[in-house]
Amino acid sequence: MKTRKELPVLLVADKDGEIYDDPRYIAGGMSGGDFLPIKPSDLIPLPDGSRFYYISKGLPVGFANEGIPVVIDGVYPVAAFLPPGYTRTYFPAYEEVQPHPILPLWSYTAAAWYKGKFYAAAVRVAWMKKADPKLHDDNVIGPLVEGKIRQFPKNRLLKHLSKCAMFYHCFAAKNIFVGRWEAPLPTSPSCNARCIGCLSLQEGECCASQDRIAFVPTPEEITEAAVPHLMHAEDPIVSFGQGCEGEPLVQSKTLVKAVSMMRNATLHGIINLNTNGFSSERIRAIRDAGLDSIRISLNSCDRNRYNQYYRPRGYRFEDVMESIAVSKKVGLFTSLNYIVFPGYTDRQDEVDKLFKLVAKTKVDLIQMRNFSIDPVLYMKSVNRPEGKAIGVRTLIRKLKQEFPKLKIGYFNLPKSELKSTKAKRTC
Repeated sequence: MKTRKELPVLLVADKDGEIYDDPRYIAGGMSGGDFLPIKPSDLIPLPDGSRFYYISKGLPVGFANEGIPVVIDGVYPVAAFLPPGYTRTYFPAYEEVQPHPILPLWSYTAAAWYKGKFYAAAVRVAWMKKADPKLHDDNVIGPLVEGKIRQFPKNRLLKHLSKCAMFYHCFAAKNIFVGRWEAPLPTSPSCNARCIGCLSLQEGECCASQDRIAFVPTPEEITEAAVPHLMHAEDPIVSFGQGCEGEPLVQSKTLVKAVSMMRNATLHGIINLNTNGFSSERIRAIRDAGLDSIRISLNSCDRNRYNQYYRPRGYRFEDVMESIAVSKKVGLFTSLNYIVFPGYTDRQDEVDKLFKLVAKTKVDLIQMRNFSIDPVLYMKSVNRPEGKAIGVRTLIRKLKQEFPKLKIGYFNLPKSELKSTKAKRTC
């Protein structure tokens, strides 16, 4: 039996935001509303580039020696925010004492003090070079942004992305100015879903964290921004469907024209679409214009839980399932943007439905993305799946065992890592 010194210790914060360990308690994690003591096997050393937050509307929950959860008054729970590439396995354990304010849209991760260092409850699922904070220094990137805007002074899309890069510090937006990796091509000011945790909801909504693009770029503006990136960037990808826009398939006619113009200019790189997948017909049209890959977002493989979060307007859960199958059938490299919520994603009913979907559609990649949302808000809004939670680590391990050809990751893949699945173009 491990002694207290060999177990992860609870982290708390005072009213001034100072973080310290409380050796009286074992660190606690939250899984779908359940409180659990964190074991050493649940933890990894806190990755470089992580940040700490404290949750001012909650009280931390730790564990005494006998394994009983204890709500601790007078201090605040501590959460870690991890860089991309790490999938959270537990939320910080806390009891909400007031519903407002709704927490900002970050991915709150359980953390602990262990063996003289900070640790986090997470698993690494992707290589981290692209998320290294040293590669996104504003002092280095600022002049590159200014130079690109001078080069294309009339391009409204690049002007929009300059704000994303320098004001919101979006790593993807910075890429288009640096000339590397995945670059965003936001196109849609409107959406046909009303997601509870939308990053770019418009004025008057509760918890949007950034402005949504306010115009539809022309195919010419999109092509002008995208083609130099496709031709000259390192591992180039350009992607429709970003956090600073609505649903790109709503603007499918613009996308068809833009993709066709891009492919007439160059065959280099990957053109990708991030989407809610509401229309397989529109996906086919963009694919026939030259689209290479697609990532379709899901919070759940269950109709009711999907509808409770996305609150779709004018489309159905069944349309999304059809789009996943059709995307793979017509030769697109097909990924799921599977937003992971510990205690929901890994609960048995949800696991069973995910496995059935993967077996049926044979998707190429599941991106195990952290759900950036107030966890209590989500649990109040979406029904918890039935069955036992097997743990996020176990879910990933079982997916790899059951589907050895399935890729597990966090990012869209460049051509160098993407096996060609192209089928003959269909009408």
